[in-house]
Amino acid sequence: MLTTEPAAVAAQNITKTFGTDDTKVAALDEVSVTFRPGEFTAIMGPSGSGKSTLMHCLAGLDTVDAGQVAVNSTVITGMSDNDLTKLRRSHIGFIFQAFNLVPTLNAKDNIVLPLDLAGAKVDQDWFDQIIATLGLADRLTHKPHQLSGGQQQRVAVARALLTRPAVVFADEPTGALDSNTGAEVLALLSRSAREMGQTIIMVTHDPHAASYADRVVLLKDGGVLGHLEDPTADAVLAALAELGE
Repeated sequence: MLTTEPAAVAAQNITKTFGTDDTKVAALDEVSVTFRPGEFTAIMGPSGSGKSTLMHCLAGLDTVDAGQVAVNSTVITGMSDNDLTKLRRSHIGFIFQAFNLVPTLNAKDNIVLPLDLAGAKVDQDWFDQIIATLGLADRLTHKPHQLSGGQQQRVAVARALLTRPAVVFADEPTGALDSNTGAEVLALLSRSAREMGQTIIMVTHDPHAASYADRVVLLKDGGVLGHLEDPTADAVLAALAELGE
């Protein structure tokens, strides 16, 4: 059974393998980890440590071979695709490196798309705040092909935050951004956790980005090797050095 401790996201003894026989690799090896409500957590580790696989399994984007995952106390392991879609639409936001914007929609329509699909109204004040923070006011009528990579990422960030999801999964959210905009995005994610109670789970290679988080979960070879509370960039660098990053 999953722990009874309140958690926004919880995984217990999850295992995920790829390949068969001689090529079989354990991307996750009986990983147990919990993420507290309103906590901003960075997941870090060397290449191949299982960071992205863990995030995909936590979000229900990939299945596990064994163990359980729960989001907001709802066990999603074994849940149907239809039920998972409904859960993601109402409780989860995503920020991915690939942006995943709809090419035929302009920036504004991409941002409000999850709300449109859910038949919900836009909170105009929150929309305006996000747009101002991300510097998108003069880009709302542009389609993705008319935007730079950094601008497309900002649209993806706005889309993820607009629905005020309980959990936001972010895969290298500042990878395509300049340092100033990246810092603004990270500050917005931190504020969303602190002021709105959103749980942010971010995969990153960047110790500076990780320093915005409340906690860093360290992975190596598909297992959790430790945690850093209130991380600094220097502390993260030291921890990664010990892992062989």
